[in-house]
Amino acid sequence: MLVYATHEGGRYLPFAESLRIQPEGKRNLYVNVTNECNCACTFCLRNMKKMAEESSLWLKKKPTVEEFKKALDEAPWDYIKEVVFCGFGEPTMQLGTLVELLHYVKEKHPELPTRLNTNGLGELEYGREISKDFQGVLDTVSISLNASNAQRYYALTRAKYGEKSYQAMLDFAEHSKKYIPQVVLTIVDQVEGPDEIARCQEICQERGLTLRIRPYEDN
Repeated sequence: MLVYATHEGGRYLPFAESLRIQPEGKRNLYVNVTNECNCACTFCLRNMKKMAEESSLWLKKKPTVEEFKKALDEAPWDYIKEVVFCGFGEPTMQLGTLVELLHYVKEKHPELPTRLNTNGLGELEYGREISKDFQGVLDTVSISLNASNAQRYYALTRAKYGEKSYQAMLDFAEHSKKYIPQVVLTIVDQVEGPDEIARCQEICQERGLTLRIRPYEDN
């Protein structure tokens, strides 16, 4: 699926099915940008069970921008409250497509907030600051903090850039504050204990950032 809605129990549904099950109320529209990822997180569903090619989110081929735009045009916009770019991989791996689609959504539906869920490693991927690319079209960036130090971060994420990924992720968060109204860092509940979560909270407070604890998904 290129676009989808989420439902209780970790279900990813086409919007027609989502509306059949829940006819009333607004919900988020999720844009499934890519399968590619520059991490192999130990807690990610991709790496925990045979989910990849069996999943409705696994893209059998690389979609074109026009295919994404068509899927967006066909979405039931009266039922959408936020547009979230995430999916089964890391969205910034297809940065050009991501930015073009953000502009497209804002041109068509300027009243709707947009969000990017990212591991924050795009600057290592492209060798430059990328946060300015999102100026004016992205309302919230949610960045996976995951741990309070580089060693633990790398052990959890197995990022392809090694331990330097941790500082690069924090740098991206700092850079994003200049161009994106809301910058949120996240950590996964149950993956880390209360002490580690408290240390992550301190890191965010020192940088003037918000920490959100994401629920753990095991199915």
